[in-house]
Amino acid sequence: MVEAPQWVRVRGDVNIRLRRGAWYEVVSLTPEQAVVDVNEQQLSVARSFLQIVPLRPQRWSVVARPADAVNLPLSWGATYAVCPACRHRVPLRGQPTEMRCPKCNGVFEIAWDDPF
Repeated sequence: MVEAPQWVRVRGDVNIRLRRGAWYEVVSLTPEQAVVDVNEQQLSVARSFLQIVPLRPQRWSVVARPADAVNLPLSWGATYAVCPACRHRVPLRGQPTEMRCPKCNGVFEIAWDDPF
């Protein structure tokens, strides 16, 4: 029997080659490591850096601007959002309850109650 996939995202302000706030499918888990699929390549990450959930969330992640941010315009301010479907990042303006992703066109609620 095939197990249902699990999903992970980086927990906290750490730089481990995963987009903060983005969900990645788990390929395999050990007590210490998770192997995740990143653009059809496998990456091993310490579980201590990850949040693991059984179902892929369907809400925008709200992310505090990382201290080592690269390629994030200063005009985006202190937070931005990450699409749950395609991992695209967008600035947050105000506090909308949902947004359409300009990349994948999906419309998703924003996880204001799940600060990242």
